Amino acid sequence: MKSIIIRFFWVCCLFGLTACHQNNTQQVKINKSESSQQELLQLVQLMSGEFDSLKQSQLDESYYHISLKMKPIWTQRNDGHWLYVEQAVGTMLDKPYRQRIYHVTALGNNKFSSAVYEFSDPSAVVGGFENPKLLADIEPSDLTLRKGCAVILQKYGDENYSGSTGDKTCLSQLRGATYANSIVDITATSISSWDQGFDSNDQQVWGATAGPYVFDRKPDDLH
Repeated sequence: MKSIIIRFFWVCCLFGLTACHQNNTQQVKINKSESSQQELLQLVQLMSGEFDSLKQSQLDESYYHISLKMKPIWTQRNDGHWLYVEQAVGTMLDKPYRQRIYHVTALGNNKFSSAVYEFSDPSAVVGGFENPKLLADIEPSDLTLRKGCAVILQKYGDENYSGSTGDKTCLSQLRGATYANSIVDITATSISSWDQGFDSNDQQVWGATAGPYVFDRKPDDLH
């Protein structure tokens, strides 16, 4: 009888330790998930707002004055964060030359993906930054994913995310290119973006050559 009681005692202890370990493991996973979501939200907040390259264009005439606007949309969705993106020459804000939707999600281990979607009729949503209602009736299924063009970002420090597209994964036919590369760095005060197109011989055919465009957050839009 005594041996049975002792065995029962050790079985209970073992079961208790196993349950405790499982609970701790689950708690660690929950904490990591919550931390990842907080970092994802921080990234989206840093990406959101009004930026321009005015200062850079004044210092180096090889760079244009470009306006960059990004705003969260479809905030009721629970599949990551979606942002409407509008770029225009600083003197032609009503005629953007690039309109996109970014889908920003967490990948784990301080990594994040910013997938790129295109509109079938971008002219219909010009001004979507100021008037989000223009995007209210659009669904992700109405957009075209630019496969291989997602920017994979890694968090460094408190408020710095850096990354790029994959190596030759983002196909492009713009101005004789066969693929495009994007290198991005995001901080609390600016977003730098180096977009370049290359032909089949890996020769650059469009994009800045000296370095990235630096888009400073507008002073009245600082966090």
